[in-house]
Amino acid sequence: MRKINKGEPPISFRDWVRKKPKSKDENQWFQELYIQKHWDIVNALSLHNTKEQFYICAYCCDRIEGTKADTKNEHVEARAIAPHRSLDHTNIVASCNNKGRCDNAHAGQPLPLTPLMEECENELKFKISGRVEGLTPRAIEAIRVLNLGDIEQNNKALVEKRKRLSSDLLWINGVNPEEGLEDDELLRSVITDLLTPKDSKLVPFAPVVVNIIRNWIK
Repeated sequence: MRKINKGEPPISFRDWVRKKPKSKDENQWFQELYIQKHWDIVNALSLHNTKEQFYICAYCCDRIEGTKADTKNEHVEARAIAPHRSLDHTNIVASCNNKGRCDNAHAGQPLPLTPLMEECENELKFKISGRVEGLTPRAIEAIRVLNLGDIEQNNKALVEKRKRLSSDLLWINGVNPEEGLEDDELLRSVITDLLTPKDSKLVPFAPVVVNIIRNWIK
């Protein structure tokens, strides 16, 4: 995960929220977006949050484009648990729609560690193997809820993809994935480069590689 800093919602979504009739609660009014097929508002919300996240999934950091085909409007605090936050833009992020993980795995479960918290960047420990380890009880639970691949058997596709792309990113930046670097200054330079969006986009899994590198720095 990478900490997400939420800004203002898109105008079309803000205006939709303001039109909510008293006869409907927040959850019902959010569902009306889909029932009434207001795809312009739905798509604007997806793209807006995707841009806010530099085109990576809020949870797994894989590439998303903000389109209906690959992106979901995901409620961090699930609507089943907090229906009153269904229209709260600060509770809505862009998630990938990959089967068995992230939005698809979250459903209505409580999520104790989220990308809206600073701690999400240091309570998860990513490894060259593609696996992720939770360093706190809430991180372990978040990995389970989102199915982020603590062991290969739980999400083999994600673990393998994360391993492959993370290794490629390290090689591109002059770092041998098996050996790392002993020059902390150079490692910090690589971190800065990876966290600098290019054409408003971060490279997929860049925050994962940054996490790996930070664990190498003494």
